[in-house]
Amino acid sequence: MYSNKPCTYASSFSDMSNVVVLDNGGGLIKAGHGGERDPAVIIPNCLYRPLSSKKFIHPSPTTTEDLTSAAVRRPIDRGYLINTDLQRDIWAHLFSSLLHVTPSASSLLLTEPLFTLPSIQRATDELVFEDFNFKSLFVADSPSLVHLYEASRRPYGLVSKAQCSLVVDCGFSFTHAAPVFQNFTVNYAVKRIDLGGKALTNYLKELVSYRAINVMDETFIIDDVKEKLCFVSLDVARDLQIARKRGKDNLLRCTYVLPDGVTHTKGFVKDPDAAKKYLSLSDGSLPKPLETEKDVGQTEVTNATRDRKRIDLTKNEFDLTNERFLVPEMIFQPADLGMNEAGLAECIVRSVNSCQSYLQSVLYESIILTGGSTLFPCFAERLERELRPLVPDNYQVKITTQEDPILGVWRGGSLLASSPDFEAMCVTKADYEELGSARCRRRFFH
Repeated sequence: MYSNKPCTYASSFSDMSNVVVLDNGGGLIKAGHGGERDPAVIIPNCLYRPLSSKKFIHPSPTTTEDLTSAAVRRPIDRGYLINTDLQRDIWAHLFSSLLHVTPSASSLLLTEPLFTLPSIQRATDELVFEDFNFKSLFVADSPSLVHLYEASRRPYGLVSKAQCSLVVDCGFSFTHAAPVFQNFTVNYAVKRIDLGGKALTNYLKELVSYRAINVMDETFIIDDVKEKLCFVSLDVARDLQIARKRGKDNLLRCTYVLPDGVTHTKGFVKDPDAAKKYLSLSDGSLPKPLETEKDVGQTEVTNATRDRKRIDLTKNEFDLTNERFLVPEMIFQPADLGMNEAGLAECIVRSVNSCQSYLQSVLYESIILTGGSTLFPCFAERLERELRPLVPDNYQVKITTQEDPILGVWRGGSLLASSPDFEAMCVTKADYEELGSARCRRRFFH
């Protein structure tokens, strides 16, 4: 599928600008031209209807809309395309108004989830060739593109030399542990957890709605809360203790201010410095008390009651304590929430054990984290702590987080599109019309 030689970004190919690279995620669309380092457009893969509008509108990269209680329609559910009409509408806006490309004169490199059903593949091919008339198409999965990009970044590193890595993709819809060997994803060893950024956001909605303010309709706001305030705990029992403390001893308490639609249309963290105090807990010990019990006493109880009344009256802000680390905890211990799923560390071990024994030591040494949900602080460190006891002692565990986990897949696609062999790997519109979708898909080895 791809050349084994590490390659770099190039600018000498005249037709490179005619390759549109489209990472069509469940949460975000990343789109741009092949050979560029970063995508030209990053927008949510949805239509939304703010309270101020009577119809659904397209998101803009520079939107300043008040998205409080905005209704959302997404073409992708649980990782797979379910609404082709909606996706066609979003792509049409993307190609004509944002990217300004002519599909009939362009090739398309499209990312697709692993194990996509043939019926969805056919619907995607119809969109590409019949609705938009692209001249050729190449379909790739995320892990192989991440591997390609990381191998090219470090041509003398283990990933490039061994041509082998384990890509852990924690995306919007689900989490995959996928071994990649010589730029091909080893499909029989891929393991999946049905948890991603969307599930974490929904869980945070429920916690905040139960404990403070009803935010079940505030998808965009709670997404922002999750990204700014949540982190992965390195010692859950200790952090639960701290979260119960009052006053300044509680290093986890922070306040998020909701938009009021007048002075500010986006929410924000009230005290960003206080929100980062948890970083001082990384040594694994309990913090020293900052106040005596006598100081806390009745004053703190009174203050807490007064704060609670103020929040209830204004409905304009809420506090977070243990929610900050309990939400990302879902990825590591889903069974604690009653979900019949393995945690991420166990998922990785099962994936590696499904591969040939001579690959296993290399896979543990070349774990690559990608996807927006890996951006939680302390994610890699916690994963290594959980993984180490499950891995044989004679194997090393090395985890690498991509420099930008959200753009890693797109950059791999851009790199592939800049290859001189790219056009030869594509399926042309003539091939599609002559052979049909199923025959053409065999070229992609999915």
